[in-house]
Amino acid sequence: MKWIIIAAIVLFLIWRLKPAKGVRTADTQALKGMLGDQTKQFIDVRTPAEYKGRHIKEFKNIPLNTLPQKASSLDKSKETVVICQSGMRSAQAARILKKQGFENVVNIRGGMGAWNG
Repeated sequence: MKWIIIAAIVLFLIWRLKPAKGVRTADTQALKGMLGDQTKQFIDVRTPAEYKGRHIKEFKNIPLNTLPQKASSLDKSKETVVICQSGMRSAQAARILKKQGFENVVNIRGGMGAWNG
């Protein structure tokens, strides 16, 4: 019984960490090449306190818990780049955006924890 519980937990974690279907991932080095591109929109899904402490100027702060309601204010035709602290919340954000009809979503792997810009 113990092994079944452990296996279920492992499978749940793998399911939560895998990118949503159709979501690309990029590292922070690739992000540096994206910044300043007016054809993209940049969303930071961390809390306002995290954002205030340190952020990338091109990114607009829309906390993950408000994203489902605020996604309608975003342009679905633009490539949407999402970031958080580690990449986990932004992976959730990417799933939310895909479910709401965003076609081109990029999750930044490693998030702000990996950012050295």
